[in-house]
Amino acid sequence: MSWNTFGRVLRFTTWGESHGPAIGAVLDGCPPGIELSEADIQPFLDARKPGQNKFTTQRKEPDEVRILSGVFEGKTTGTPISLLIENTDQRSKDYSEIANTYRPGHADYAYDAKYGFRDYRGGGRSSARETAMRVAAAGVARKVIGEVEILAYVAEIGGDRIDPANFDSGEIGRNPFWCPDAEAAKRWEKLVDDARKAGSSLGAVVECVATGVPAGWGAPVYAKLDSDLAAGMMTINAVKGVEIGDGFDAARLTGEQNADAMSPGEDGVEFAANHAGGIAGGISTGQPVVCRVAFKPTSSILTPVASVDREGKATEVRTKGRHDPCVGIRGTPVVEAMMALVLADHKLLHRAQCG
Repeated sequence: MSWNTFGRVLRFTTWGESHGPAIGAVLDGCPPGIELSEADIQPFLDARKPGQNKFTTQRKEPDEVRILSGVFEGKTTGTPISLLIENTDQRSKDYSEIANTYRPGHADYAYDAKYGFRDYRGGGRSSARETAMRVAAAGVARKVIGEVEILAYVAEIGGDRIDPANFDSGEIGRNPFWCPDAEAAKRWEKLVDDARKAGSSLGAVVECVATGVPAGWGAPVYAKLDSDLAAGMMTINAVKGVEIGDGFDAARLTGEQNADAMSPGEDGVEFAANHAGGIAGGISTGQPVVCRVAFKPTSSILTPVASVDREGKATEVRTKGRHDPCVGIRGTPVVEAMMALVLADHKLLHRAQCG
């Protein structure tokens, strides 16, 4: 069976393919009475849409969202919210040469092995085009968690990391890489452009921080906040790893180094550090919720790679078309979206049990 729905109380289902007439999402479980219009969602889609600069795919999609249901007189009604985006710039002919050939790193072979059929036009359902609907659905989720601020940025491309000493949140919107380090952004221009010109690609690490999350969200033991965050991030195309807080670095610390020391403060408990990423025992602590997401290099490259065709014969694949030289760049708004969707779901889940 397939599974195209995510969430427990706030649930969203996406549908559509990369080269179909449209893509869409249905968001169910949203509380009634929340002010909502297309204008609340569109800015996040504009941040993700393709063709904005030479460092991303040149496919041109306006990604204009339409709300088809669940909103009346400018407010949510409590019924399913249906969202639609039309595809306008498909070039299916770009993929005709790989109709009977599997692209290494893509889901071609895996889909064919499962279904005995695959949509080779841009990857069909496995295309990152689907993530536009997550961003749209998250535009609604952000209205549910108005007390939370979410910020994602690229912390590393091709093994070149930002310098924390140069961190400037204002810089994130001033360069095409969602980079908070102006010096790193300059280096990445050449790094990504060289990969693009060589017909290759690069991986990236995106960090996401949610501030304003109150203590208490999360439902142990099988709906922990961090486990749902990890699951949500891993559903994003090209993501191969997720860390919460210090993540794997925590394994290199001693117990006293890793402990987030606590002390009484004027407004409650104060923490001396946040190695846990704002989550303990699967429940938010009131500190910023922090996760890092690793994106593999884009699998669609012009460099020939050994593969096989549907008959099992050896061949080489050179993927033509319009592709991101570093998919993690446009993955940044998608990481924010999944953070918003998970947090909104857990806010409602907490309210359902604890009032």
